[in-house]
Amino acid sequence: MKKINYFCIYFILHTIVLFSNELPPIVKFSPSQYNAGNQNWMVTQDSKNFMFFANNNGLLEFNGSEWATYTSPNETIIRSVKAVDDKIYTGCYMEFGYWKRKADNTLKYYSLSQKIKKKIIDDEQFWNILNYENWIIFQSLNQIFIYNTEKDNFKIIKSKNGIIKSFLANETVYFQVPNEGLYEIIDGNSKLVCKDNRLIDNKIVNIFNHNNGLLIQTQNEGIYFFKDNVLNKFYTEIDDLLKSSSIYSCEQLLNGDIAIGTISNGIYVISIEGKLKFHINQKKGLTNNTILSLFEDKEQNLWLGLDNGINCLNLNSFIKTFSDQTGILGTVYCSEIFNNKVYIGTNQGLFYKNLNQSDDFQFISGTKGQVWSLFKYKNTLFCGHDSGTFIVNENQAKKIFNQSGTWKFQVSPKNENLILQGNYTGISVLEKNKDSWTFKEKIKGFEYSSRFFEITSDFDIYVSHEYKGIFKIKLNQDLSKVVDIKTFTSPSKGKNSSLVKFRNNLLYTNKNGVYKLDRLTKEFKIDSILTKALLRDEYISGKLVVDQSDNLWMFTKNYIHYFTPNKINNQLKEKLIPISASITNSMPSYENITQVSPNEFLVGTVDGYYTLSLNDFKTEKYNIEITKIQVNKLNEASKIVEIDKNGNFKSDVNNIIFHFTVPEYNKYVRAEFQYILEGFQDKWSEWNTNTNANFKNLPPGDYTFKVRTKIANKLVNKVASYSFYIAKPWYLTNLAKLVYLILALIIAFYIHKGYKIYYRKKEQKLIDENNLLLEIKELENEQKLIKLQNEKLSKDVSAKSKELAASTMSLMKKKELLSIIK
Repeated sequence: MKKINYFCIYFILHTIVLFSNELPPIVKFSPSQYNAGNQNWMVTQDSKNFMFFANNNGLLEFNGSEWATYTSPNETIIRSVKAVDDKIYTGCYMEFGYWKRKADNTLKYYSLSQKIKKKIIDDEQFWNILNYENWIIFQSLNQIFIYNTEKDNFKIIKSKNGIIKSFLANETVYFQVPNEGLYEIIDGNSKLVCKDNRLIDNKIVNIFNHNNGLLIQTQNEGIYFFKDNVLNKFYTEIDDLLKSSSIYSCEQLLNGDIAIGTISNGIYVISIEGKLKFHINQKKGLTNNTILSLFEDKEQNLWLGLDNGINCLNLNSFIKTFSDQTGILGTVYCSEIFNNKVYIGTNQGLFYKNLNQSDDFQFISGTKGQVWSLFKYKNTLFCGHDSGTFIVNENQAKKIFNQSGTWKFQVSPKNENLILQGNYTGISVLEKNKDSWTFKEKIKGFEYSSRFFEITSDFDIYVSHEYKGIFKIKLNQDLSKVVDIKTFTSPSKGKNSSLVKFRNNLLYTNKNGVYKLDRLTKEFKIDSILTKALLRDEYISGKLVVDQSDNLWMFTKNYIHYFTPNKINNQLKEKLIPISASITNSMPSYENITQVSPNEFLVGTVDGYYTLSLNDFKTEKYNIEITKIQVNKLNEASKIVEIDKNGNFKSDVNNIIFHFTVPEYNKYVRAEFQYILEGFQDKWSEWNTNTNANFKNLPPGDYTFKVRTKIANKLVNKVASYSFYIAKPWYLTNLAKLVYLILALIIAFYIHKGYKIYYRKKEQKLIDENNLLLEIKELENEQKLIKLQNEKLSKDVSAKSKELAASTMSLMKKKELLSIIK
């Protein structure tokens, strides 16, 4: 049993088939993302570069940022779609017509089939739409409707045996009739052009131009070439595969290649000579193996309408990927080109394949386990491994050191026959004796892990340890032991830090920046240029890589940076590649890149690798579009408004959302946006990837919203804008102000009048008071006079009284006397 298990393991490792073709990047869209049906029957692109899909749930639109679904007029599955000028033609169950944009940028449907409603057969569905000059051809399985867009009339072609499919090639419309053969349409009439049994017995999938003839792709019998009424077999490298795959869709690409979509095995792309260029199925990255439709857009992206979702292949991308879906290859930590072979070091071991050939990666026996590094020197390839050091020769690996795991290698500046290797526990020395390399000795006195170390020209060894910091080591003459160790307190230790030599300068990197060793002070000082580049984006790794052309590579969250010396002033020139860490899926601090050719590089990832072709890296002429504008009152539902003219909104409709996009579909090209609302903001927003801007509770006034974009850090010249006005509330309008003014004048008049009356009354009161005072004074004077008179009178009366009293007394006395006398 053990022998059987060993044989099985050996067989798997040595005969495993890993297709080594690097494939174009795949952008995947699931039904949950676009919120519509699973199946997509046909694909097209309009003049704005927006994509449209004939979907089970209706017409599906994608503008690069947002999806929208428009239900068919009779709520049935849309089977066909074709963009022509400013119209989107669609066909579904017993209905066909076109969609056109309204002022608010949404689509409105206009039926064409209603004009000839009686001509449509019961249960008829329209599966294909073609455009030839000023005619739109709607094809069902029963008949063909030829619509003249200039004269707005129809020509109908019927077939008793039905119609399988229609095609456009050599400026001619063809269609296949079951049990009859291939027809063409001439002057509005059908004409049989080929009744070969091979076409009668096989369903035609598509027809293309080729050498003044026709290439005819069949469902199960491969491709035929038809010319001068002769049908011949067109042989390809995949004829046997095509026979067993059942072809459902087919499209000739702009470069002449032919894309073939199958029912159960994904997509094949062959050259016009019949050579296989690549094959992608679900195991290699597709969402689904059933390709219902194919369409190549203006940027040479190949869209796949699937039985369950949508995929987009970036055929023209400067990146090609190799993804190990099985997990057998593992995470790639290093790679090297050596003796016309590509070597890949992974966490599963060392693999190789022939360079520039489509053979498979093969495992090198004895290297099972983690590979850390590959180093070529004087026609020898060294492998740093978890179990030690190997020398690799073709498909064999010989272990020459096993005392510790090996991180990396550095040639001694003093002796080209000595190599220092960083190990899990310190540094050791390899020596070349005659034609072979052997382990010499471990350097005593330093036991720390030496993943990153560099040797200066004066033979100082600098070691970077993620948790200990930077060490400076001096060795004795025979490199057997450490005689001095210095530990740097600055710069600080840090996660994912690294140490590298670049253009004879020692660079240390951590989350705070890039530091360069000063050759005079022997201290690390900040490098402003490299630090600015590192900290411009979010830090994820301090790993720096120097390639064979003396370019320096740096990895941040959203970009790969590479620096080349300026030939005029020797200053560093920075270039940005817009590849984010989340997309490339590289291991932080273990990023690795190998130069394959002057402008091609191989970058390892957690599930394979991808290649960069800098010559193919370019940014297209993209346009930014404002796609939708929504406004609403507070706590009310929003409504979409027209975008082709300036807006004029009431005062309480002061919440507004702008939607914008760049119709760009490359997986590794990242669009960033910046906007400003003039009249409300003084400066542009920060760059970000959001495709909408929301403004709430705007005050009355005039505004202009502007948005711009940069692709791959390159600013696009066009700026999209929209101007609008928010009215003042009624109580702040000019009429209201006039009323307020009149009311104010009236009020002022009456206030003034009231004040006049008040002051008159007050004045009269003062006069009356003065008069009264005068009267009072007169009365007082009269009273005084009367009093004086009274006092005088009183005195006179008193005197008179006294006189009277005296007189009376005298009289009484006289009477008494008289009485007595009597």
